[in-house]
Amino acid sequence: MSIHLIGGGWPVEDEGAVYRPFFDELAAHAEAAGKLEGARLAIVLVRDGDAPEKYAELVSAFELLGKIEPVAVLAPENAPIAPAAFADVDGIVVWGGLTPAYRQSLEPSFLELRRLVASGVPYLGFSAGAAIVAERAIVGGWKIDEVEIGAEEASEDLEQLTVAEGLGLIDLAVDVHAAQWGSVSRLIAATEAGLVDGGVAIDEHTGLVIGEGPLWVVGRGSVWKVTPDSGSVRVSTAGADRA
Repeated sequence: MSIHLIGGGWPVEDEGAVYRPFFDELAAHAEAAGKLEGARLAIVLVRDGDAPEKYAELVSAFELLGKIEPVAVLAPENAPIAPAAFADVDGIVVWGGLTPAYRQSLEPSFLELRRLVASGVPYLGFSAGAAIVAERAIVGGWKIDEVEIGAEEASEDLEQLTVAEGLGLIDLAVDVHAAQWGSVSRLIAATEAGLVDGGVAIDEHTGLVIGEGPLWVVGRGSVWKVTPDSGSVRVSTAGADRA
């Protein structure tokens, strides 16, 4: 089973092409467990105010992509989510919102989520849910000291570039809304500053699938890869037609 990282963009477009690989794996996991009523899908939303409405919207969209038994994992920003919320699930979706809040709310469940993914439960992270999967997660910020490294509008309510312990599913740092928010520059700055050892920035309506084989890209945008290179950085891109 795989880790599916989506850089943002909603609603579902292109007949769900970005989401379909995840839902195929979700169905396979449920079938292997003998669940005929549908796959138990944990949907994590850490949001103030609109979580129930967003949850209903997601369930309606996801039911068009597969037979599911949705499990609501809803929390206000920064409220802790207990590991028991993920009991007996066949897949995990961690949605978007304020990235630092998702990281803080899910921290008590990091070990359980790592255990589930290691056991074969597929994970889909959308926007914030993608950004927190790394061992060292870029959670926000638009400056290093007084130097601007990105747009304030993409700061996640943080001024200084902030890297924190993440979920630890992968060793690459992840930034999201790459072309749309210009967040590639933040990933470059984090790499140049030695805060992360390179990573990927993912466009909206684009997914990066990380499994047992080679990485692959789905959707209509690009995945921007940033790697250290003799004191500087190297930037390359991959898309569904170029992966």
